[in-house]
Amino acid sequence: MYTLIDGKKTASEIRLEIAEEVKQLAKAGKKIPHLVAILVGNDGSSETYVAYKVKDCGEVGFRSTLVRFPDSIDERVLLEKISELNNDDDVDGFIVQLPLPAHISENRIIEAIDPEKDADGFHPVNLGKMVIGIPGFLPATPFGIIELIKRYVIETAGKNCVVIGRSNIVGRPVSILLSQKGMDATVTVVHSKTKNIEEIIKNADIIIAAIGSPGFIKADMVKVGAVVIDVGTTRIKSSVTRSGYRLAGDVDFEGVAPKCSYITPVPGGVGPMTRVSLLRNTLIAARGKKKK
Repeated sequence: MYTLIDGKKTASEIRLEIAEEVKQLAKAGKKIPHLVAILVGNDGSSETYVAYKVKDCGEVGFRSTLVRFPDSIDERVLLEKISELNNDDDVDGFIVQLPLPAHISENRIIEAIDPEKDADGFHPVNLGKMVIGIPGFLPATPFGIIELIKRYVIETAGKNCVVIGRSNIVGRPVSILLSQKGMDATVTVVHSKTKNIEEIIKNADIIIAAIGSPGFIKADMVKVGAVVIDVGTTRIKSSVTRSGYRLAGDVDFEGVAPKCSYITPVPGGVGPMTRVSLLRNTLIAARGKKKK
Protein backbone atom coordinates (compact mmCIF):
# COMPACT_ATOMS: atom_id res chain seq x y z
CA MET A 1 0.00 0.00 0.00
CA TYR A 2 1.39 3.36 -0.99
CA THR A 3 1.67 6.50 1.16
CA LEU A 4 0.18 9.61 -0.43
CA ILE A 5 2.54 12.58 -0.19
CA ASP A 6 0.08 15.30 0.78
CA GLY A 7 1.59 18.58 -0.38
CA LYS A 8 -1.52 20.52 0.56
CA LYS A 9 -1.33 19.36 4.19
CA THR A 10 2.44 19.88 4.40
CA ALA A 11 2.22 23.36 2.90
CA SER A 12 -0.51 24.21 5.41
CA GLU A 13 1.79 23.14 8.25
CA ILE A 14 4.61 25.29 6.89
CA ARG A 15 2.29 28.28 6.52
CA LEU A 16 1.39 27.94 10.20
CA GLU A 17 5.10 27.93 11.06
CA ILE A 18 5.66 31.05 8.95
CA ALA A 19 2.59 32.78 10.42
CA GLU A 20 3.93 32.16 13.93
CA GLU A 21 7.28 33.72 13.02
CA VAL A 22 5.50 36.73 11.50
CA LYS A 23 3.55 37.16 14.77
CA GLN A 24 6.83 37.19 16.67
CA LEU A 25 8.25 39.77 14.26
CA ALA A 26 5.21 41.97 14.81
CA LYS A 27 5.46 41.61 18.60
CA ALA A 28 9.11 42.64 18.46
CA GLY A 29 8.24 45.66 16.33
CA LYS A 30 10.20 44.32 13.39
CA LYS A 31 9.37 44.61 9.71
CA ILE A 32 6.55 42.46 8.29
CA PRO A 33 7.65 40.67 5.08
CA HIS A 34 6.34 42.21 1.86
CA LEU A 35 6.01 40.20 -1.37
CA VAL A 36 5.20 41.85 -4.71
CA ALA A 37 3.90 39.97 -7.76
CA ILE A 38 4.01 41.42 -11.27
CA LEU A 39 1.41 40.01 -13.67
CA VAL A 40 1.62 40.80 -17.37
CA GLY A 41 -1.52 40.12 -19.42
CA ASN A 42 -4.44 37.95 -18.32
CA ASP A 43 -3.39 34.35 -18.95
CA GLY A 44 -5.87 32.12 -17.10
CA SER A 45 -3.29 29.94 -15.37
CA SER A 46 -1.17 32.93 -14.36
CA GLU A 47 -4.22 34.73 -12.96
CA THR A 48 -5.02 31.66 -10.84
CA TYR A 49 -1.46 31.21 -9.58
CA VAL A 50 -1.06 34.86 -8.64
CA ALA A 51 -4.44 34.92 -6.86
CA TYR A 52 -3.31 31.95 -4.76
CA LYS A 53 -0.03 33.69 -3.93
CA VAL A 54 -1.85 36.82 -2.73
CA LYS A 55 -4.17 34.63 -0.64
CA ASP A 56 -1.19 32.78 0.86
CA CYS A 57 0.39 36.07 1.90
CA GLY A 58 -2.79 37.06 3.70
CA GLU A 59 -2.89 33.75 5.57
CA VAL A 60 0.60 34.11 7.01
CA GLY A 61 0.38 37.84 7.75
CA PHE A 62 2.65 39.08 4.94
CA ARG A 63 2.00 42.30 3.11
CA SER A 64 1.40 41.69 -0.60
CA THR A 65 1.10 43.90 -3.65
CA LEU A 66 -0.10 42.88 -7.10
CA VAL A 67 1.18 44.98 -10.02
CA ARG A 68 -0.68 44.48 -13.30
CA PHE A 69 0.42 45.37 -16.81
CA PRO A 70 -1.30 44.74 -20.18
CA ASP A 71 0.31 42.11 -22.43
CA SER A 72 1.19 44.93 -24.84
CA ILE A 73 3.60 46.48 -22.33
CA ASP A 74 6.98 47.54 -23.68
CA GLU A 75 9.87 45.56 -22.21
CA ARG A 76 11.58 48.80 -21.20
CA VAL A 77 8.61 49.80 -19.01
CA LEU A 78 8.67 46.41 -17.27
CA LEU A 79 12.42 46.74 -16.66
CA GLU A 80 11.85 50.20 -15.17
CA LYS A 81 9.29 48.75 -12.74
CA ILE A 82 11.73 46.00 -11.74
CA SER A 83 14.41 48.63 -11.10
CA GLU A 84 11.94 50.54 -8.92
CA LEU A 85 11.18 47.44 -6.85
CA ASN A 86 14.89 46.61 -6.57
CA ASN A 87 15.43 50.01 -4.95
CA ASP A 88 12.35 49.97 -2.70
CA ASP A 89 13.50 49.07 0.83
CA ASP A 90 9.93 48.20 1.80
CA VAL A 91 9.85 45.30 -0.70
CA ASP A 92 11.55 42.13 0.59
CA GLY A 93 10.89 39.86 -2.38
CA PHE A 94 9.13 39.97 -5.71
CA ILE A 95 8.28 37.78 -8.65
CA VAL A 96 7.46 38.35 -12.30
CA GLN A 97 4.88 35.72 -13.19
CA LEU A 98 5.89 33.56 -16.14
CA PRO A 99 5.27 33.02 -19.01
CA LEU A 100 5.65 36.50 -20.47
CA PRO A 101 4.42 37.71 -23.89
CA ALA A 102 6.64 36.68 -26.80
CA HIS A 103 8.04 40.19 -27.37
CA ILE A 104 9.57 40.26 -23.87
CA SER A 105 12.80 38.39 -23.08
CA GLU A 106 12.26 36.26 -19.98
CA ASN A 107 16.02 35.99 -19.48
CA ARG A 108 16.48 39.78 -19.52
CA ILE A 109 13.65 40.19 -17.03
CA ILE A 110 14.98 37.50 -14.67
CA GLU A 111 18.51 38.90 -14.82
CA ALA A 112 17.20 42.39 -13.99
CA ILE A 113 15.78 41.25 -10.63
CA ASP A 114 17.97 41.97 -7.60
CA PRO A 115 19.24 38.50 -6.49
CA GLU A 116 18.60 39.59 -2.88
CA LYS A 117 14.87 39.95 -3.69
CA ASP A 118 14.53 36.98 -6.05
CA ALA A 119 11.62 35.13 -4.40
CA ASP A 120 11.33 32.70 -7.34
CA GLY A 121 15.00 31.75 -7.08
CA PHE A 122 15.52 32.00 -10.87
CA HIS A 123 18.32 34.59 -11.00
CA PRO A 124 21.65 33.23 -12.33
CA VAL A 125 23.37 34.37 -9.12
CA ASN A 126 21.04 32.26 -6.98
CA LEU A 127 21.24 29.31 -9.36
CA GLY A 128 25.03 29.58 -9.24
CA LYS A 129 25.01 29.60 -5.44
CA MET A 130 22.80 26.51 -5.48
CA VAL A 131 25.20 24.68 -7.81
CA ILE A 132 28.19 25.18 -5.52
CA GLY A 133 26.15 24.62 -2.37
CA ILE A 134 26.27 28.01 -0.66
CA PRO A 135 23.22 29.75 0.84
CA GLY A 136 20.92 31.58 -1.56
CA PHE A 137 17.31 31.51 -2.72
CA LEU A 138 16.31 28.14 -4.17
CA PRO A 139 13.91 27.84 -7.12
CA ALA A 140 10.48 27.48 -5.57
CA THR A 141 9.38 24.13 -7.05
CA PRO A 142 12.65 22.23 -6.37
CA PHE A 143 12.70 23.82 -2.89
CA GLY A 144 9.20 22.41 -2.32
CA ILE A 145 10.11 18.95 -3.64
CA ILE A 146 13.15 18.66 -1.36
CA GLU A 147 11.07 19.79 1.62
CA LEU A 148 8.43 17.12 0.90
CA ILE A 149 11.13 14.45 0.72
CA LYS A 150 12.59 15.61 4.04
CA ARG A 151 9.28 15.90 5.88
CA TYR A 152 8.16 12.43 4.74
CA VAL A 153 11.59 11.08 5.78
CA ILE A 154 12.16 9.47 2.38
CA GLU A 155 15.63 7.94 2.11
CA THR A 156 17.67 9.43 -0.73
CA ALA A 157 21.28 8.50 0.13
CA GLY A 158 22.63 6.11 -2.48
CA LYS A 159 19.25 5.83 -4.18
CA ASN A 160 18.92 5.81 -7.97
CA CYS A 161 16.93 8.93 -8.82
CA VAL A 162 15.68 9.69 -12.33
CA VAL A 163 14.60 13.24 -13.15
CA ILE A 164 12.45 13.44 -16.28
CA GLY A 165 12.87 16.88 -17.84
CA ARG A 166 15.76 19.35 -17.91
CA SER A 167 14.14 22.77 -17.51
CA ASN A 168 15.95 25.51 -15.61
CA ILE A 169 12.89 25.89 -13.40
CA VAL A 170 12.53 22.29 -12.18
CA GLY A 171 14.55 19.48 -13.79
CA ARG A 172 18.08 20.83 -13.67
CA PRO A 173 17.93 22.45 -10.21
CA VAL A 174 16.20 19.51 -8.51
CA SER A 175 18.77 17.11 -10.00
CA ILE A 176 21.55 19.22 -8.48
CA LEU A 177 19.87 19.44 -5.07
CA LEU A 178 19.29 15.67 -4.91
CA SER A 179 22.93 14.93 -5.70
CA GLN A 180 24.36 17.30 -3.08
CA LYS A 181 25.76 16.26 0.27
CA GLY A 182 22.96 15.59 2.70
CA MET A 183 20.69 14.18 -0.02
CA ASP A 184 23.38 12.00 -1.66
CA ALA A 185 21.26 10.48 -4.42
CA THR A 186 22.71 9.14 -7.66
CA VAL A 187 20.88 11.22 -10.24
CA THR A 188 20.14 10.64 -13.93
CA VAL A 189 18.42 13.33 -16.00
CA VAL A 190 16.44 12.07 -19.00
CA HIS A 191 14.77 14.10 -21.73
CA SER A 192 13.31 13.95 -25.24
CA LYS A 193 16.63 12.87 -26.81
CA THR A 194 17.40 10.14 -24.26
CA LYS A 195 17.66 6.63 -25.68
CA ASN A 196 16.02 3.71 -23.83
CA ILE A 197 14.19 6.18 -21.59
CA GLU A 198 11.70 3.58 -20.33
CA GLU A 199 14.47 1.18 -19.28
CA ILE A 200 16.23 3.97 -17.35
CA ILE A 201 13.02 4.97 -15.57
CA LYS A 202 12.27 1.33 -14.67
CA ASN A 203 15.48 1.17 -12.63
CA ALA A 204 14.67 4.28 -10.58
CA ASP A 205 14.14 4.21 -6.83
CA ILE A 206 12.89 7.80 -7.03
CA ILE A 207 11.18 9.35 -10.07
CA ILE A 208 10.72 13.12 -10.47
CA ALA A 209 8.44 13.68 -13.48
CA ALA A 210 8.60 17.24 -14.81
CA ILE A 211 7.89 17.28 -18.55
CA GLY A 212 4.32 18.54 -18.89
CA SER A 213 3.10 15.46 -20.76
CA PRO A 214 -0.13 14.15 -19.19
CA GLY A 215 -0.01 10.48 -18.19
CA PHE A 216 3.45 9.90 -19.68
CA ILE A 217 4.61 7.65 -16.83
CA LYS A 218 2.75 4.33 -17.02
CA ALA A 219 2.69 1.46 -14.56
CA ASP A 220 5.03 -0.70 -16.66
CA MET A 221 7.69 2.05 -16.42
CA VAL A 222 7.81 1.99 -12.61
CA LYS A 223 9.37 -0.64 -10.38
CA VAL A 224 7.64 -1.88 -7.25
CA GLY A 225 8.41 0.29 -4.22
CA ALA A 226 9.47 3.38 -6.17
CA VAL A 227 8.89 6.91 -4.91
CA VAL A 228 7.10 9.00 -7.55
CA ILE A 229 6.91 12.79 -7.44
CA ASP A 230 4.71 14.26 -10.17
CA VAL A 231 5.45 17.89 -11.05
CA GLY A 232 3.17 17.97 -14.11
CA THR A 233 0.28 20.46 -14.13
CA THR A 234 -1.19 20.47 -17.63
CA ARG A 235 -4.66 21.98 -18.04
CA ILE A 236 -6.83 19.68 -20.14
CA LYS A 237 -10.49 19.91 -21.07
CA SER A 238 -12.97 18.20 -18.76
CA SER A 239 -16.72 17.77 -18.94
CA VAL A 240 -17.06 17.18 -15.19
CA THR A 241 -15.54 20.37 -13.76
CA ARG A 242 -17.18 23.76 -13.44
CA SER A 243 -14.30 25.51 -15.25
CA GLY A 244 -14.31 23.02 -18.12
CA TYR A 245 -10.70 22.09 -17.36
CA ARG A 246 -8.78 19.90 -14.96
CA LEU A 247 -5.13 19.58 -13.98
CA ALA A 248 -3.37 16.48 -15.25
CA GLY A 249 -0.02 15.24 -14.02
CA ASP A 250 2.79 13.52 -15.92
CA VAL A 251 1.98 10.25 -14.13
CA ASP A 252 -0.93 7.87 -14.76
CA PHE A 253 -1.82 7.95 -11.08
CA GLU A 254 -4.41 5.17 -11.04
CA GLY A 255 -2.07 2.73 -12.78
CA VAL A 256 1.17 3.74 -11.08
CA ALA A 257 0.12 4.35 -7.46
CA PRO A 258 -0.39 0.67 -6.48
CA LYS A 259 3.28 -0.04 -7.33
CA CYS A 260 4.68 2.85 -5.29
CA SER A 261 5.90 3.28 -1.74
CA TYR A 262 5.19 7.04 -1.92
CA ILE A 263 3.47 9.14 -4.59
CA THR A 264 2.24 12.72 -4.99
CA PRO A 265 -1.24 13.50 -6.36
CA VAL A 266 -2.09 16.17 -8.95
CA PRO A 267 -3.45 18.52 -7.81
CA GLY A 268 -2.49 18.71 -4.14
CA GLY A 269 1.10 17.47 -4.33
CA VAL A 270 3.96 19.66 -5.50
CA GLY A 271 1.85 22.72 -6.44
CA PRO A 272 1.05 23.89 -2.88
CA MET A 273 4.71 23.40 -1.95
CA THR A 274 5.82 25.67 -4.78
CA ARG A 275 3.58 28.42 -3.43
CA VAL A 276 4.74 28.05 0.16
CA SER A 277 8.38 28.08 -0.99
CA LEU A 278 7.83 31.62 -2.32
CA LEU A 279 6.75 32.61 1.18
CA ARG A 280 9.81 30.95 2.70
CA ASN A 281 12.15 32.74 0.30
CA THR A 282 10.47 36.06 1.10
CA LEU A 283 10.75 35.42 4.83
CA ILE A 284 14.46 34.60 4.45
CA ALA A 285 14.90 37.87 2.54
CA ALA A 286 13.09 39.80 5.27
CA ARG A 287 15.33 38.27 7.92
CA GLY A 288 18.29 39.59 5.99
CA LYS A 289 19.85 36.13 6.06
CA LYS A 290 20.53 33.57 3.35
CA LYS A 291 20.01 30.16 4.78
CA LYS A 292 18.17 27.09 3.57
